[in-house]
Amino acid sequence: MVYFQEQAHEDLRDYVRCYWKVENKSKDFQYYTILPDGFFDLLICFRNEKLEGVFLSGLFNHKTNVIISPETVIYGVQFRLLAIENIIQESITLLLNTIKKLDKSYLGLSGFNKKEDSSFFEYLNRCLLSYIEKQASIDPRRYILLKSINQTKGNKTVEYYSQKASWSKRQINRYFQSTFGLSLKSYCSIRKCAATFSQIKKGELYPQQGYFDQSHFIKEIKKITEFTPKVLLKNENDRFLQFSIIKNK
Repeated sequence: MVYFQEQAHEDLRDYVRCYWKVENKSKDFQYYTILPDGFFDLLICFRNEKLEGVFLSGLFNHKTNVIISPETVIYGVQFRLLAIENIIQESITLLLNTIKKLDKSYLGLSGFNKKEDSSFFEYLNRCLLSYIEKQASIDPRRYILLKSINQTKGNKTVEYYSQKASWSKRQINRYFQSTFGLSLKSYCSIRKCAATFSQIKKGELYPQQGYFDQSHFIKEIKKITEFTPKVLLKNENDRFLQFSIIKNK
């Protein structure tokens, strides 16, 4: 399996965490487990250089198993929550823990002649920037809320975000449920857990912040991922895709 990641244009950083590419060059199916991380993705699948399908995922609040077909390349746009307002512009509540197929013409992808990764990512930059430039200003409460959650990696209380955005907790939760399919508190638990993946990969199996003690840390990580930090660190057979692609420093 070949994995590659690239940053989006700087004007898209509030909306796109990264562009990525996974390639299965073998003639065998490859099996992985994806853990909840607080992001949702646009998936662009090519097989034998031919566009096979375009898909949009929702958020995930439990692990999911994926299969990558032989001789397949998947390009991804990993979106932050704020992208729902300016780019996606529709609720993804019904996509919680699942994906939906989009028309191949989405973002004009069917007319793009894929040659190399750099040109493809540049093409995505141009498309997504055009969405940002065309959209009117969003509700400032939503902008402040979603940006604050991203900046703090979910490591604050619902009360903190409510005060930050000058928006009531009840209204925030109604917005989260109707837009993303889960509560703000649940989302923050996922985001906070995912922020520990890099430290777990380095063998640091103790809480650095956001958890009361070691027992609380292990309990919360297992609640979100269904595995203990020790099992995640072991990553037997490179099962956990997010851990396989984290580079040790």
